[in-house]
Amino acid sequence: MSNPAVIDLLGVLAFGELVAFERTANDAKFAPGVSEKITLGRMASNEYRHYEAVSARIIELGADPIAAMEPFVEPLNQFHNTMKPSNWLEGLLKAYVGDGITADFYREISVYLDPQTATLVNEVLGDIGIAEFAVDHIKQAIANDPKNAGKLALWGRRLMGEMISQASLVAKTRPALAGLFLNPPAGVEVDIDNMSTLVSRLTVGHSRRMDALGLAA
Repeated sequence: MSNPAVIDLLGVLAFGELVAFERTANDAKFAPGVSEKITLGRMASNEYRHYEAVSARIIELGADPIAAMEPFVEPLNQFHNTMKPSNWLEGLLKAYVGDGITADFYREISVYLDPQTATLVNEVLGDIGIAEFAVDHIKQAIANDPKNAGKLALWGRRLMGEMISQASLVAKTRPALAGLFLNPPAGVEVDIDNMSTLVSRLTVGHSRRMDALGLAA
């Protein structure tokens, strides 16, 4: 029988990739040029392939991908509805910050997964180019108009706070996920004491990404 915690983890990852596909494809509409549209379209295609790979793994583990994703539809949709970008630059920063925090979280927790699932998770989280793309365009926009810096720094802080808040709510409603930390597989040493420690690590990663943009975290 499949581990409910692993199915939960893959369920939220699968739906996250599905939403990322939709979000990136939508962002392409606001791209300033044809080259940017093509790049974002390519990224969206990669995100959909990631969704398919995670969905296939859920099936291999004997679960239904739709059922696995269902508990996370409302909280993820709520986050994206609350943090809806108002322009091209906010959309880029949201993708950069959101993908970064998500990748950091899954890398922290991947040590609690079976090797095959952990390998898949790390492959799915591989950089599809959004980081370099976002950093280049955001830094150029700030150079062109320094007033963008303050607005984007505030937006980045809001994104981080809202993502942590939504993650905490999900954790409270999905106790099996907490079990990954409390009952790790044999031979895996627990090095994450509690949620606050994990949040601290995620915050450090977020600050590092904001620093790369020259923005205050």
